[in-house]
Amino acid sequence: MIYEMRTYTLKPGTVAEFEKRFEASLANRLKHSELAAFWHTEIGPLNQVIHIWPYENLGQREEIRARAAKEPDWPPKVQDLLLTMESQIFVPAPFSPKLGGGKKLGNIYEMRIYQYQPGTLPEVLKRWEQALNGGRLELSPIAACMSSEIGILNRWVHIWPYKSLEERSRIRAESKKLDTWPPKTREFMVSQQTKIMIPASFSPTA
Repeated sequence: MIYEMRTYTLKPGTVAEFEKRFEASLANRLKHSELAAFWHTEIGPLNQVIHIWPYENLGQREEIRARAAKEPDWPPKVQDLLLTMESQIFVPAPFSPKLGGGKKLGNIYEMRIYQYQPGTLPEVLKRWEQALNGGRLELSPIAACMSSEIGILNRWVHIWPYKSLEERSRIRAESKKLDTWPPKTREFMVSQQTKIMIPASFSPTA
């Protein structure tokens, strides 16, 4: 399986209109494949929407996108709202749960984006699996974790659902008491980013 993560930066004040138009066209797109998640940013880089689409492989992605492009209302008419568009392909870790599927895990989601040194991801994934199973998942679930395959390489993305920002703060404070958390990967790290996101009403994670 692969995930295509599409990140669109919008003109300020247009997120609600973008989501309205996207939802109006979504039914035609869903005839061809499922949507895993759709969020807009609340803290971090603002005026972004992020949608994630799962595919079996790149060949299936190309085939499905070609079929969907023949639908009368797809893609949605949102060009006047867009500033930039970015697409990246990620591979979920073997220990990652499947993203989406109609499971509501939280009211907010935190996406953490870590850049690691070239060649270190196999060891990073090994240490992450050990750390997640070493007590962190007993505090709260992870929605997905994945590494980049096409786009900016050596990137590791992990997505966490929470009921609220207060719950996030409490759980993160509790996690720091664990000897096994955070994963011992700081020696390989280049940079870190974080985004707090809210799922759209039509998102499978809402």
